[in-house]
Amino acid sequence: MGYRVAIAGASGYAGGEVLRLVAAHPDLDVVAVTAHGNVGERVGSVHPNLRSVADLVFAETTPAALADADVVFLALPHGAAHALAAELAPHQRVVDLGSDHRLVDSAAHERYYGGPAAPAWTYGLPELPGQREAIAASTRVANTGCHAVAAILGIAPLLAAGLADPEDIVVTSASGTSGAGKAAAVHLLGSEVMGDLSAYKVGAHRHVPEITQASGARGLTMVPVLAPMPRGILSSIALRPVRPVDAAQVHAALSSAYQAEPFVHVLPPGHQPHTAATAGTNCAHLQVEVDADSGRIVVTSAIDNLGKGAAGQAVQIANVMLGLAETAGLAIDGVAP
Repeated sequence: MGYRVAIAGASGYAGGEVLRLVAAHPDLDVVAVTAHGNVGERVGSVHPNLRSVADLVFAETTPAALADADVVFLALPHGAAHALAAELAPHQRVVDLGSDHRLVDSAAHERYYGGPAAPAWTYGLPELPGQREAIAASTRVANTGCHAVAAILGIAPLLAAGLADPEDIVVTSASGTSGAGKAAAVHLLGSEVMGDLSAYKVGAHRHVPEITQASGARGLTMVPVLAPMPRGILSSIALRPVRPVDAAQVHAALSSAYQAEPFVHVLPPGHQPHTAATAGTNCAHLQVEVDADSGRIVVTSAIDNLGKGAAGQAVQIANVMLGLAETAGLAIDGVAP
């Protein structure tokens, strides 16, 4: 028997992906799955791809339903995780895939999310300096946002190396439709999305304070784009160098930061990231160039928004919290075509 796992919100896209990963994990056993609108239904009727756990039945999301688990994943709408987590036992390890516990600055939380801020938990990006140790010592960890992790991984090493100006960063980040969740919405219908790109929440996106908090950026403009694909994020990050640099310098800085990381891959010069190459994985693929005309540093970053941007990251965090192999149950090879 492995560690006992419960997943709150397992009927959604992110929760369903957590369930898929945990079901195949060598050291984790699913003991409870909960939902809201799908209470009483079989997993197989909601997630027909999950044959190994098809006969599990969704329970109502209550503390009692989660009480027997060693690890609890909360894949709940914004604002729903804090009250539930407060009723879980202190010894239970909890990973919140939502936004309730990410931000240290309560004013930023109120500005970007509305309502009172919940206490910040340990931030769940193991690749940042010192975070792996902090996660291992914690029982409460806040998972990263999807756009945020794609941007942070590209920004943080270049700022830490003193190569880029933290006051002048522009992120354009295209995301698949699963990033908007599973709730029905007209603008997410296939006939609305196919053949179209559209920007959204320009000038006040919720992931901006998370990116600045975790990366060291101070002046950040972000343009999120809805892309006609089910999953994946491709971020283009433009940074102003503090002095003239060449492509070899910035590539070396990014490569050095992640050379020992199993899930972050800086591609060889001349190769650009593809979202399809990260589909179904917990990987981030990065590339960095120097623009020949402006001299700006340009990082491109691809992830699966349901992988490194949500469920894969959450399982990676759980592995660290439990002292398991960090790569346990997580793929680095994508699915193609």
